[in-house]
Amino acid sequence: MQDKLIRFGVSMETALLGRFDRLISKRGYTNRSEAIRDFVRRELVEEGTHNGDTAAFGVLSFVYDHHVRELEARITGFQHVHYRSIVSASHVHTDHKNCLQVIILNDKAAKIEEIATKILSFKGVKHGRLSLTLSGKEI
Repeated sequence: MQDKLIRFGVSMETALLGRFDRLISKRGYTNRSEAIRDFVRRELVEEGTHNGDTAAFGVLSFVYDHHVRELEARITGFQHVHYRSIVSASHVHTDHKNCLQVIILNDKAAKIEEIATKILSFKGVKHGRLSLTLSGKEI
């Protein structure tokens, strides 16, 4: 069942509104209301993931040098230790020297961040990023 829509006004400087309209047009929005709803949802998800006890999903993507001694074994071993939190992992060879790994996690936000921080700190991991989101029911 959908919630009842409530109409409210927003005051904004002309220049800021112009920039907003160009942004939402570029992103494919057909009206301001839907764009504002999406922006509010995004901020609520972001805020929700800052509560470490909140159940969350995470996508950790990182690039590493597979020639670094024992790195692949460390990454795999670490994932086995945290198998309850890891839903899926995918490995791609990007070139002769580097690999991209994507790990999907499901746990409390703090646990996901802890796992991601540790993996990204391994010697030979070049760079990476964690994206956290909520399941949807919390929004």
